[in-house]
Amino acid sequence: MIYDIRHVTSYSYESPVNFARCSLRLEPRSGDGQQLISHSVEIRPRPADRTVRRDFFGTHTESILIETAHRNLRIDSRSRVSVSRKAFDRAAPSPSWEDIRDVAFEAASLGPASPVGYVFASALVPVQASVTAYAVASFAPGGGILSGAADLMRRIRNDFRYDPKATVISTPLREVFEKRHGVCQDFAHVMIAGLRGLGLPAAYVSGYLRTVPPPGQPRLQGADATHAWVSVWCGAELGWVGFDPTNDIMIENDHIILAIGRDFSDVSPVDGIIVGSRKQKLGVAVDVIPVD
Repeated sequence: MIYDIRHVTSYSYESPVNFARCSLRLEPRSGDGQQLISHSVEIRPRPADRTVRRDFFGTHTESILIETAHRNLRIDSRSRVSVSRKAFDRAAPSPSWEDIRDVAFEAASLGPASPVGYVFASALVPVQASVTAYAVASFAPGGGILSGAADLMRRIRNDFRYDPKATVISTPLREVFEKRHGVCQDFAHVMIAGLRGLGLPAAYVSGYLRTVPPPGQPRLQGADATHAWVSVWCGAELGWVGFDPTNDIMIENDHIILAIGRDFSDVSPVDGIIVGSRKQKLGVAVDVIPVD
């Protein structure tokens, strides 16, 4: 499947902003069952400087500097990506989760794909006893890592309510877990916290999810979404496997990977600082359009 993706981020400010420095993580990855065909980003007002680097996790990161006074900032990212992957069978045989835990801690590499980098608490995903206890119910002694992670994914989908008004990016994990309300990033953080509490490697994945309109209804522009899910290391043979706790599905061809990290703070599509005052308004519109 080939997709054309358009991701428009817009900021409106009550008073002029004289300086902005932003980091953009908007180029989809190649690998993990997908291939980037093309990518471009148009920015208004035009930046005084643009530099590109790869961060530790391999994410294409562009730093921009804007020194022109402005009340509106528009970042228009366009990509074409080919996706071809097959979802794992959640009931397929897999190594025991205890073996995965032990092997992960014995990893000799400290590179971005090494499981040991994803077993410890991170900035937005503390390891908490209550979340670990919740996860334990999905992992019987000797149980397979695939079935255990899939069961935890299913329970989060059933026990938590999707509510975009319930949380913001700064809402603590403990509050999300207690209220059982939130959005995809919250559900991904809860699942990661539960897995790491058991010593299992779990990464945060940001990207896009293709949505399909109801039968007979037109596809709405901007109706697709930035999304978040979880990648679990399931051993050297199976590698990293994607789980979407918001929808209780294994990752296949409707998910497009943008960036991978320990939590949202590693992969935010746009972040940075501005010099200005008063309020700002953020708007995000995403289109994921199949080409063939």
